[in-house]
Amino acid sequence: MIYTAIDFETADNGRDSACAVGLVKIQDTCILDSFYSLIRPPRSWIKYAYFHGITWDMLKDKPGFDEQWQDIAAFLEGTEAFIAHNAPFDKGVLYGTAEAYGIKIPEIPFYCTLKGARKFLHLPKNSLDCVCNALNINLQHHHALSDAMACASIFLYFAGQQFPLTSCLIK
Repeated sequence: MIYTAIDFETADNGRDSACAVGLVKIQDTCILDSFYSLIRPPRSWIKYAYFHGITWDMLKDKPGFDEQWQDIAAFLEGTEAFIAHNAPFDKGVLYGTAEAYGIKIPEIPFYCTLKGARKFLHLPKNSLDCVCNALNINLQHHHALSDAMACASIFLYFAGQQFPLTSCLIK
C-alpha cells in the first residue's frame, strides 16, 4: 500500500489558509519520495508566523494552492491513504483549501499518528515533538516537510511494532 504523510502550516485560522505543505510518500517500510512547497495564502496577514517562522515576505511571490495543485496531485499519484499527526487538522486544511479554489479531491482514508500515539505509546503528552523525542526521531517542529517526515517515521514505527494500524483511522 502507498501512504503519503501530509503536513500543512497555516497562515491563520481559516481552513483555506495553507502556507506550506510537506508530503512524504512511503510504501512498505521505505520512504519513496518527498515534496515541500511554500504556498501563497488567500490573505496577507500571517497570524502564525511566530509559530512556524513563515512570513508574508516569504509567501507573497509564491504560487497559490490552485497554481501548485498540478504538482501536488502528480506527487500524490498512487496514494491510497494519508497519514498525519492530528489528522483532522490536516484533512480539514487539505479539503478546505481545495474547496476554496474549486478543486475536487477524492476521499482518501486518513490515518492519525496522534490517535495512534494515544493508544499505543502511553506518553504523558502526545504532541508531535513529544512523540518524536520518545521515539528518537529527528524533528524541526513546525516545518511542514520535517513534520511530515516525522509523521511517516512514527507510522513506520507503529507498523514495525505490529500495532493494529486500523486503530489510527479517522472518520
